[in-house]
Amino acid sequence: MNIQTISNDHFTLQVLPDIGASVLNLSATSGSASAGRPVLRRVDPGTVKSSSQCGSFLLLPYSNRICDARFLFEGRSIQLTPNPATGSVQHGDVRNRPWTVERRGGTHLVGTFDSRRFEDVNWPWAFTAQVEYLLHGPHFDTSVTLTNADSSPMPAGMGLHPYFARLDGDTDPTLSFQAGGVYVTDASSIPTAGPQPVPPHLDFSRAHSLGTAQFDQVYSSWDGVAHLNWGGQQEGGRALTLTADSVFSHLVVFTAPDGSLALEPVTHATDAFNLAARGVHGTDMRVLAPGQSMGGAFRLTLEGDWS
Repeated sequence: MNIQTISNDHFTLQVLPDIGASVLNLSATSGSASAGRPVLRRVDPGTVKSSSQCGSFLLLPYSNRICDARFLFEGRSIQLTPNPATGSVQHGDVRNRPWTVERRGGTHLVGTFDSRRFEDVNWPWAFTAQVEYLLHGPHFDTSVTLTNADSSPMPAGMGLHPYFARLDGDTDPTLSFQAGGVYVTDASSIPTAGPQPVPPHLDFSRAHSLGTAQFDQVYSSWDGVAHLNWGGQQEGGRALTLTADSVFSHLVVFTAPDGSLALEPVTHATDAFNLAARGVHGTDMRVLAPGQSMGGAFRLTLEGDWS
């Protein structure tokens, strides 16, 4: 397995260029990513066959699901190849494909992707992408850029899918963030309408733990900040702050089957292309003109004692 490693005094990062430039492991100490305290869920490289088994992966050229793998755009019916198991498509089509490492330094790695290198990309527009991973002090930054490389306008979106380990002994972290709305979804986690006011049981404006509750929720009008806290205000405690550029206007909260917690900064609602075609507002679907790019950065910051 091709594992690219960069590190500083606070982090060791492992990246898999051949599996979507996904993050394999991110630990809070330099040296060995398998020996330090995990910042993302710990992953055994021997078990990885796809990005879904990694610590984090990239969502391009759209995030989350497209219902029935089809949508209307500028009067055209766009039919993608559906996943046989679900009948929809999910998380774009770059996360399990090889990326090219353009630059790598001690604390810096840049990868690129060009859909024109592949004949079977499940997207009718040509596009390119770049990811930049940077470690500096207690901060881990991920910057993503998506560019329309086609000759016609392209609907577009992007996101990141990091998984966080929850339990520290018996301590489940508290989660807090501010969001203006949440989507009501069907049994397939597809929104049925635009964003609605956040009900009390889904409200994390005041920090609390998730406990045994199961989540697969998309929040709108996210302010770009979220906190996980295992007792970071106490001596010897620790916490983690997530910050994202304003392009990441939505946040997905997902409790994964393995017990980890996914907090996904994304640029649009699940199934935004179909919602927009129905005239639903607030989904933040974007359209890139030929040659136009969209980009944004996401930061993880360590707080408290991560030794």
